[in-house]
Amino acid sequence: MTRNPLGAVPIRQPADPPLAGRRVDVWRIVPALIFIPFFYVLVRYLPATAFFALVAVAGLLALLEFYRLYFRHTRAVPAIALGCGFLGLLLASLHWPGLASERTVLVLMVLTVLMTRLAARDQLQHCLADAAVVGFVVLYIGLTLGSLLLTRALPDGVFLIFFVFLMTWAGDTGAYYAGMWLGRTPLAPAISPNKTVEGLIGGFLLAVVVAFLARAWFLPVFTVIDCLATGILLTAAGVLGDLTESAMKRSAGVKDSGSLIPAHGGMLDRLDSLLFTAPVFYYYVVLVKL
Repeated sequence: MTRNPLGAVPIRQPADPPLAGRRVDVWRIVPALIFIPFFYVLVRYLPATAFFALVAVAGLLALLEFYRLYFRHTRAVPAIALGCGFLGLLLASLHWPGLASERTVLVLMVLTVLMTRLAARDQLQHCLADAAVVGFVVLYIGLTLGSLLLTRALPDGVFLIFFVFLMTWAGDTGAYYAGMWLGRTPLAPAISPNKTVEGLIGGFLLAVVVAFLARAWFLPVFTVIDCLATGILLTAAGVLGDLTESAMKRSAGVKDSGSLIPAHGGMLDRLDSLLFTAPVFYYYVVLVKL
């Protein structure tokens, strides 16, 4: 199986515009205008299985994009199919706990992936690395996105889902526009040149404001401290998720994980922050609020 060794491809990208003063891309807003009413109806009025289907489809698309960063040959199809199958099984075990425990799924995945890759006859020197990538991506996407399914199953789970999505959006949006208009100080120039300290502060501020609005609108169980804590924690987690995915994309020599969503890139590009905010929020609710 031929591979794309991470870090071996030089990145050639056009020079980034100045950190401040960049023009607003209207096409960044259009996908949100389409997705928001669809998402609201699906979460608010349809059964939990519909939300599981949405999470599963998004996770599988992100998984395929991630594998495409690493595997570059059609002979990778069996390994990719194996990863897709175990991701679906892992998410199903989180949504339907009686189906199988996630521990059982993970043990079965590790053993299966190792045995199938070690049994491959081509490029045996890469088998363990290939197996590690297949398994890691299932864990990375499955366990993080799976936190949304666990959150949905909590008391007031529908409103908690709305909250974590709103907070993730607010942190991203506040950071994007504050960085675009006011950004001067790079936050992580080696990973994402357009991320700025001013943008991060803007993300914190908008997230806290949105948390208070959500508290007044549909989540009165949250206190003032909860709003401040989640605003800070989820914005920080979202930025870390964004930077983590940026680092992996740069090591693979690509700018975007895909082109599925106009002006946004691929599904993985859209989920990068949520992959970190979802588990942070779930454990905050479980450990602090329940």
